[in-house]
Amino acid sequence: MTRTVVGSFDSYRAAQRAAQALLEDGFREEELSVVASTLAGEFKPDALPGSDAPSNTATGAVTGGLVGGAAGVVLSMAALAIPGLGPVVAAGPLLAGLTGASAGAVAGGVIGALTDEGVPEERAMYYAEAVRRGGALVTVRADDVRADRAAEILRANGGIDIDERASRWRDNGWTGWDGSARPYTAEEAENERRLYGMHADPLTGLPLTLDPEGDNRRASTIHR
Repeated sequence: MTRTVVGSFDSYRAAQRAAQALLEDGFREEELSVVASTLAGEFKPDALPGSDAPSNTATGAVTGGLVGGAAGVVLSMAALAIPGLGPVVAAGPLLAGLTGASAGAVAGGVIGALTDEGVPEERAMYYAEAVRRGGALVTVRADDVRADRAAEILRANGGIDIDERASRWRDNGWTGWDGSARPYTAEEAENERRLYGMHADPLTGLPLTLDPEGDNRRASTIHR
């Protein structure tokens, strides 16, 4: 049985590192998807839609994105301006769900693409909200044997516990996914990172949650 493993990250670089680790562990390029906000300026393709792009349109520009640089693997990244999410880059099977005519390249396309992969709708809304706030997603299609390994790699490379994060959002006034909400600004996304985000372990260089009580066991979730 094929499963979808989802990791949510606080930055494109963390997602990039996780994708790199998956590729180096033997997962195939066609099994991986990446959807990442570019608000923090970590990804600068040649033709990234500007922040002043109309909020009700989607602009696509395909560029080469080095996701697996050390492994010599290049994932073709599409740069999009998605209503509700803002500027993002995306690659892999999920990209079709964002750019297809039926999706209209809207924020709901992320939710639909994830639910098509077996992700429960409520959890898919959490993942979309994380991208709206400046985060990133990595998904992996894997069989039963490899799904646990994929989840382990995503956790080890900074995957956050999306349920715990959504609970903290609610503690700060979030009432749930709102498809009409505007995307975060770069400043708001940076504040989000400071409030909930990660810093590097000085010994390993890997990101750690700022909350010492944080539970990382559900950082990467396997969906049937």
